[in-house]
Amino acid sequence: MFMIARRLLFTLSVIALPASLLCATAVVAAEPIRVGITISTTGPAASLGIPQRNSVALMPKTIDGHDVEYIVLDDAADSSKAVANARKLIDQDKVDVLIGSSTTPASLAMIGVAAEKQIPMISLAASAALIQPMDAQRHWVFKAPQNDSLMADAIAAHMAANGVKTVAFIGFNDAYGDGWSTEFTRAAAAQGITITDSERFARADSSVTGQTLKMMATKPQAVLVAGAGTPAALPQKTLRERGFTGVIYQTHGIANNDFLRVGGKDVEGTILPAGPMLVASQLPDSNPIKKVATDYITRYEAANGAGSVATFGAHAYDAMLLVQAAIPAALQKGEPGTQAFRTGLRDGIENLHNVVLNHGISTMSPTDHNGFDARARVMVTIKNSTWTLLP
Repeated sequence: MFMIARRLLFTLSVIALPASLLCATAVVAAEPIRVGITISTTGPAASLGIPQRNSVALMPKTIDGHDVEYIVLDDAADSSKAVANARKLIDQDKVDVLIGSSTTPASLAMIGVAAEKQIPMISLAASAALIQPMDAQRHWVFKAPQNDSLMADAIAAHMAANGVKTVAFIGFNDAYGDGWSTEFTRAAAAQGITITDSERFARADSSVTGQTLKMMATKPQAVLVAGAGTPAALPQKTLRERGFTGVIYQTHGIANNDFLRVGGKDVEGTILPAGPMLVASQLPDSNPIKKVATDYITRYEAANGAGSVATFGAHAYDAMLLVQAAIPAALQKGEPGTQAFRTGLRDGIENLHNVVLNHGISTMSPTDHNGFDARARVMVTIKNSTWTLLP
């Protein structure tokens, strides 16, 4: 009888607990979505990585009822460090998606890790080699910037339309330069343009005089510099110092104000393809990219100062817009922190259609993990130290 009474007393005491306490004990906090980011905030690609890091502060803090945690590491554009960062982010920080790196060589080195760990990765580098040809490893890899092939076609077409028949090429002596050499050689041949000389330089070089003299000796009408960030200004400055008066083209890898600052008067008249975000204010109001890009620019400059925005930061923000758009589909497969969620996130990104980003409108597919078309590029020139949309 005593035992029965004790049980009855215990039951009544539970019933008497405040409803708020009972609810609190029943609610389990949703697992956060963890985003791992490795970028180059120091080293030769810092002008790319710093605006990418600054853009993290603008990314959403909650998505579909889940908090979003961002873990940002610096790889200094070093491929070995990028791989180590990727492994740490996955194994120790338990991230659900990788974003990075800032450069093509570092991103290429990360592909094997993403595939091994079966985690979606969105690169912030330009080379089409990151996602082509599609295979078991690239199955897990996407990229936010426009493919170099898309931009090479635009440069070659502009040259042909303006009577350029001969061009010299100088690019980074790494995967970025190799990719551009391959794509521009193809695009130039299609337009009947002859490449008179092909040279290379390192991101950290302080002189390219030898390469410049070789190019000028072939008397090209134009020169294409395939570099990224402030190091791409060196060949152009040297060409002008040596008296080259032809047209100089650059890639979309230079599209930030640091390049304008370092290049000064020597980069006036440069022609390049770029994402629409670079000249957002000059786009027609009917262009859906204008609204997205203008919002990003306004928020970025409010946080970092007028004139501080760079296209590279917008690539990072675009990567997160892709993740955000795919999360609802991923949550139908599993909760954050599980392999089911990560696989669902990969599948969700691959099936995105008409997602308006800062740099274009992306429609992914099993064979296209970039998703951009010609709407993701405009031709731009540098006029009075500002980016000016060409007709």
